[in-house]
This record gives sequence, structure tokens and C-alpha cells, in this order.
Amino acid sequence: MAVRGKENENGVYEFPYMAKPVYRTKWEAFKIFMWNPSTKEALGRTGQSWAKILLFYVIFYTGLSALFAICMTGLYATLNYDRPKYVHNDSIIGNNPGLGFRPIAEDEGALIWYNLKDQTRTMFWADLVTGFLNGYKINRTGPTSKFSPDCDFDQPPVEGSACPVTVSDFGPCSPPFYGYDSVSPCVFLKLNRVLNWEPNYYNTTEGLPAEMPPTLVQRIKTAIAKNESNQIWLSCEGEYDADKEHLHNATFGYYPPSGGFPSYYYPYNHTKNEYLSPIIAVHIKNAPGGVMINIECRAWAKNLVYVGGSPHKRKGSVHFELMRDDVL
Repeated sequence: MAVRGKENENGVYEFPYMAKPVYRTKWEAFKIFMWNPSTKEALGRTGQSWAKILLFYVIFYTGLSALFAICMTGLYATLNYDRPKYVHNDSIIGNNPGLGFRPIAEDEGALIWYNLKDQTRTMFWADLVTGFLNGYKINRTGPTSKFSPDCDFDQPPVEGSACPVTVSDFGPCSPPFYGYDSVSPCVFLKLNRVLNWEPNYYNTTEGLPAEMPPTLVQRIKTAIAKNESNQIWLSCEGEYDADKEHLHNATFGYYPPSGGFPSYYYPYNHTKNEYLSPIIAVHIKNAPGGVMINIECRAWAKNLVYVGGSPHKRKGSVHFELMRDDVL
């Protein structure tokens, strides 16, 4: 397409293709860019151009802000501040609480590796446990306490409050070393929170699963005699046949000794002022050294689904590995 040039008084169009460009220094070009007195332009735009573009963005961002506010208002109108919008089978967490363990080192994954000859390594694991238990050392009694008075099977928590968790009754799993200065280390287990989930307990000797360990059956019988059988039970053992062989001289102790999560901690409810998941210390007595042992701990309740094996499919249980390499 042809571009018309400037028409002179003779009716001839002149095209400035041979016009000599105006030379300016960088400083002069910058000043002209900031303010061009011949065209009345600032930063390449006239006052009218600036007014138009500013008006456009004011209208654009005002509309965008209004749209965002309407969307957020609609979203918050669907939320309940006392509980999540999606719970149980409608949520990602589901209706089957998972079991977790401590201590966990970020660079070790599920492996607990220590050495009795290495004090630094011993303190590494002990410090991880101490950090975990510090979250439980909050005010439990007195007028400023947010917890119900001490609970037991005959005394449920006060309405709107949760039961405190005692962390001073762990026997050999107590500070400062939690067993990591010996051949019998301790691992702490807790059940993940699921809102308003209520366990269906194994509280009689009838209908117990055939795969339930005999030691756990005996603990249930002891609890029944004390009228304390409404608990989510725990059991730990070697995960594979080789691990069970390695642990043939080892035993598992539980603190508190019942080895279960008592019923007065359930259900977990967001409307409570405070809530701490109960914890159980597992004392692995006389664990062998010089070999890595796979250990699986399982939670037992009638409405707790158990799936072992792959970490991505595991339910109702937790896997960790124990290795003490001071034995050559």
C-alpha cells in the first residue's frame, strides 16, 4: 500500500525518504522522552492520552475488584467456621484415620538410624522427640486452662472441652534420651484427626479378628477386667518374616501400659477450644543391631480399615525402619 507524503504548494507530494535523521545524545533523547515541548508529550503520551488510559485502568480494576469481592462473598457464604465443608468420605482424608509415628528425620524418611557409640546421633533423635512432645506441654489445669479436668473412663470431658494428654507416664521412654542411649529405643504413635469420627471398639473377647496378636488379646482381657476396654488398640511387630525372625528375642512394651487410645479422647470436634491427639510410646526392647528391621504398627477398631504394603495404599497402620549399626 502506498503512503502519501507531504503535498507542497505546487501539488507535488514529497516523500521524506532522504530526510536526514536528527541526532541526539542519550541524555537529550531521555529528556525528550520525559517531556517533549514541541508535541506536549510526557513519557511518550499527551495529557489527553494519559487521561484516557488512566480512566480505562481505573474502570478495569474497579470491575475486577468488584468481581473478586462477589466471588469471595459467595465462597465464604458456603463455609462453616466450626468445621470443614467436606468431611469423612466426601473429603480427601476420608473416614479412616491414619497412624503416624515420631521421631521422623526429614533426610531419613521412615528410617530411624542411630549408633550407641555416637552421642551426637543419640541426641539427634532425642531432640526430635523432645520437640514433638513440647507441643503437649501446655496449661492443663487451673482457671486459665482450655482443657477439661483430668478424664478417665468414668469421667468424660466437660461439654465443649477436650481431655488433656499426659506426657509424663512413659516409663523407660521418658526424657532425656527416650531409649536412644540403649538397645531399646522408643517410638511414639498417634492417630490422625478425623472430625466427628467415633470408633467402634473391640471391647469384648467375642468377635476378635483371627490375625490379632495373642499379646494384644491378653491386653484386651486385662482391660475388660478393669472396665477400660473402650480403646483403639495398638500392636507392633516385624513386617515381614525376616523381620520377625530378627525380632525373636525382642519384645514390644507400651506406655501407657494398656497400649490403646482411650474412648474419652473421641470424637474429635472443631468446636472444642483445644484438642491434642493422644500418643502412645512403643518400647522396642532388646532390638538387634547391625541389621535394618521393618516394623509395622497397626491400630485396631471395628470400623478401622487395615491395608498393609505400599505406603500409598496403606490404611490403619504405619511402617518404619529401625537400624542400630554399632554392632559389627
